[in-house]
Amino acid sequence: MDRTTALEKDKKHVWHPFTQMQTAKDPLHIVRAEATTLFDSDGRTYIDANSSWWVNVHGHGHPYLAQALNEQFSQLDHVIFAGATHPQAIKLAERISSLLPAKLEKVFFSDDGSTAVEVALKMAFQYWYNKNESKKRVIALDGAYHGDTFGAMSIGQRGTFNKPFEHLFFDVDFIDFPKDDARSQALIQAEQILKSGEVAAIIVEPLVQGSAGMRMYDAAWLDAFVSLARKYHALVIFDEVMTAWGRTGKLFAHNFCEQQPDIICLSKGLTGGILPLGLTVATDEIYNAFLHPETAKALLHGHSFTGSALACAVANASLDLFEQPETWDSIEWIEERHRYFIEALKTHPKVKEIGLCGTILRFEVETGEGNNYFSSIRDRAYDFFLEKGCLIRPLGNILYLNPPYCISEEELDKLHVVLLDFLDSL
Repeated sequence: MDRTTALEKDKKHVWHPFTQMQTAKDPLHIVRAEATTLFDSDGRTYIDANSSWWVNVHGHGHPYLAQALNEQFSQLDHVIFAGATHPQAIKLAERISSLLPAKLEKVFFSDDGSTAVEVALKMAFQYWYNKNESKKRVIALDGAYHGDTFGAMSIGQRGTFNKPFEHLFFDVDFIDFPKDDARSQALIQAEQILKSGEVAAIIVEPLVQGSAGMRMYDAAWLDAFVSLARKYHALVIFDEVMTAWGRTGKLFAHNFCEQQPDIICLSKGLTGGILPLGLTVATDEIYNAFLHPETAKALLHGHSFTGSALACAVANASLDLFEQPETWDSIEWIEERHRYFIEALKTHPKVKEIGLCGTILRFEVETGEGNNYFSSIRDRAYDFFLEKGCLIRPLGNILYLNPPYCISEEELDKLHVVLLDFLDSL
């Protein structure tokens, strides 16, 4: 199908995410992908600098993941996961548990990051309900994003994105983002709320808030926050949907912390970006609170594609790749190359608030309007990058790179040059 026909059909039938369809330009018509490169129907190529919404950690079309998918399809594609199981799910659950803190033993399967968070919230609330303790409050960070289902939206940043639905959200206590002078104040806020004894759980994106503009904070503060939650008997949920799988420089962001969560949410790079899969991993203590002769005390949650054998197979194959030294050599190399590039950014008059965490490089473009997701600079930057053959999707006036780990030196250098060229064009 030629590009013109395809886009006409797209406009007639497709509703794209996070897009104002009345004013949006034609989408890219991508027909093929390989490693870091996207190919459109006109033969143009683009470096996938943000790993297609942060999921394709190993790059597109990885032959090892393709082999795992094909082999699994020839054996078992899918089976109901209530009352049945299969080898790939068992293998994945065991492997994930072995990679997490020892107390995180029970793995609940779902379909994506938002749902993994939704399950975590239901676990936390029902844990206290099953124990006959009235704990119904949740503490989250200002600027949080945990997904787009109703529970996940409730614990996320309020405002323009979710305003039509806010009357349906449950109440959440938000504390200041722990930046600079707000670090101590945020802990004071948290303790005042926790003292009530009514907090069921705290939830954070550990070390990096993704959609808020890749905002970064340190592990020492997070350890202090978790310690307060422990002191006042609140559960701790880490949303590692984006921060896991090497993005912060270690397999998980919580590997930088001394304190560990009671529940962890995983998705995105879990399957190497090949298929949707979510995991919510909880402690035995939480799991045991759901064991009861009454079925109503069980976690009554599930999805048609829970535990997809195909998704589990590619997740296991992705874990194999993370066991290869070459993967970690690439992660370290990307971080080091970013660190070198930061020296050039520091001297640019249009740059402020530079941050680096693992393979994630971010900085704010000075526009005079602060950190603003709806900044007009976003569309200007996006179009500029496309013209240069780079798919970089800014978060408002925040520009960031989060490339696949297979990116070449030449490709990463090109991304850095294109960013500087855009800044100079301002």
